[in-house]
Amino acid sequence: MSRTRTPTRKKLSPGRAVAWAVLVLALFLTVFPFYWMVRTALTPAADLYTDSAGLVPDHPTMINFLRVLGRTGQKEAMAAGGSGARVDFLRYLLNSVVYSGLIAVLQTLFCAMAGYTFARLRFPGRDLVFGMLIAALMVPPIFTVLPNFVLVKDLGWLNTFVGMVAPSVLMTPFAVFFLRQFFLSVPREVEEAAVLDGVGPWGLFWRVVMPMTRGPLLTIGLTTTVWAWKDYLWPLLSGREEQTRVLTVALGIFQQQSPNAQPDWTGLMAGSALSVLPVLVLLMLLGRRLVESLNFTGMK
Repeated sequence: MSRTRTPTRKKLSPGRAVAWAVLVLALFLTVFPFYWMVRTALTPAADLYTDSAGLVPDHPTMINFLRVLGRTGQKEAMAAGGSGARVDFLRYLLNSVVYSGLIAVLQTLFCAMAGYTFARLRFPGRDLVFGMLIAALMVPPIFTVLPNFVLVKDLGWLNTFVGMVAPSVLMTPFAVFFLRQFFLSVPREVEEAAVLDGVGPWGLFWRVVMPMTRGPLLTIGLTTTVWAWKDYLWPLLSGREEQTRVLTVALGIFQQQSPNAQPDWTGLMAGSALSVLPVLVLLMLLGRRLVESLNFTGMK
């Protein structure tokens, strides 16, 4: 007669306890600023300084979200503590989606092509070119802002989506290096078998290699989307007009429209919370799939 073994609990060792404590502390430090942003957005402007000690506002309200979205009249917005300024949220949301979407899709595609080239193709000076590309990691991005701005201005692309995405749409050194390492781990036997079946170079890349590395591609695409979504300096310089203004720039302009003596912190936090929601939803939808599909061998 077989006995069923009852699972034994592992004792909580001091090292494991310290690890859990550090993990909980890191999680708290990561989530708490977002929580406080939402808490401030739900606080009436009149209670911002008098009701600043509790974790939950005494008189929660949605008026800050409504007036940022333009769902209130000017008198009602000013009575709620605002300046009457509004944010054309849906329009700027669409601009942010277009801006970050174009950069994420095209940059991931071109970086994948470059990474596969450095991983599989042989041509004179390949290692030298790759070394120069990796050396570009040491160049701070702020150094390229002025040359990119002058180039976009000379081309007449200011206040257009073409000019906004042009500096970031081709390749980034880290993404090329990251994807190259995964392409190197793809077994050559799989590619050789596809070649024997009559698959050409482009078909080999699109139909064999790309599906096998969708985890790394998803990782680069997701991180690029988040980076582009929160970008502020370059969209501020190249897309200040209404038709190309993104959410981050719009929130900065909204803050400038507030009274000089009293910034509209509650309205600004409401707008910031709304701007975070699309990326948060994207991470919730794709985060589990990303973790499940990504491993460090290049194979699923």
